[in-house]
Amino acid sequence: MWKVPAPTTERLLYFDCFSGLSGDMVLGALLDLGLEPDPLWQALERLGLTGYRVHSHKVSKHHISGTKVSFQVSGPQPHRTYRDIVALLDRAELPRGVAELSGRIFRTLAEAESRVHQQPLEQVHFHEIGAVDSILDIVGAAFALHTLKITQVYSSPLPMGKGLIACAHGLL
Repeated sequence: MWKVPAPTTERLLYFDCFSGLSGDMVLGALLDLGLEPDPLWQALERLGLTGYRVHSHKVSKHHISGTKVSFQVSGPQPHRTYRDIVALLDRAELPRGVAELSGRIFRTLAEAESRVHQQPLEQVHFHEIGAVDSILDIVGAAFALHTLKITQVYSSPLPMGKGLIACAHGLL
């Protein structure tokens, strides 16, 4: 005999990454899920970062609509270490769950950088990830997941790309 499953408080999120994934795309999708934009922008202002403007609007491509989020950054950005990012999060007075998730994400990234560059964690420099738009993407996503009470996140495999990109470490 079939039994009705017990109610759960789990809230799962699945990203179908058929065309890749970016921080801006994540934020747009979470706004489309019902996240209110003003509390998100206010939370990001708590980081005390300057030299950026946020743009958010509805777009439609090939009969698929969604929210497009982009951060317009003006001027050069300082290079930030993992320690700088941790201090930034500590000063921001974000909700505890947001600060913890943001911290875990940056720690995971710092551990990977530490292994790749064979440096102690405290000496890891974030280049692109330490830039304002990446910080806003990561902390914004953490805020959205916390606010929407998402307990688990899954995704399809990311499409393999090829080619070259210029970054702080040279041509990769």
